[in-house]
Amino acid sequence: MTEAFDPQALDDLIHGKLRLSIMAYLSGVERASFNEIKARTKATDGNLSVNLRKLEEAGYAFIEKRFEGRKPLTEAGLTEAGRSAWIAYLDQMASLLDQSRPKPQ
Repeated sequence: MTEAFDPQALDDLIHGKLRLSIMAYLSGVERASFNEIKARTKATDGNLSVNLRKLEEAGYAFIEKRFEGRKPLTEAGLTEAGRSAWIAYLDQMASLLDQSRPKPQ
């Protein structure tokens, strides 16, 4: 049986629309370039940068900057803590969905 849904248990850091999109995309890849994440989430440079930084500060994501040839390359991915937080978030949402389904009579 699924645990009761507790809206207070939802991770507000993940629940924001853009951060939710970032977490969802990064959960399926080892790492992704800034431009790839930007294209997948349809975010602006500034908005993506701010939200990735928030995830990094929370320990949910890592950001690596380097040069490939002479071009700068920024990549991001989920940390172990980020993957755990993502799974906990999905479990909470599954609980909400489970409770909202009509029960067979």
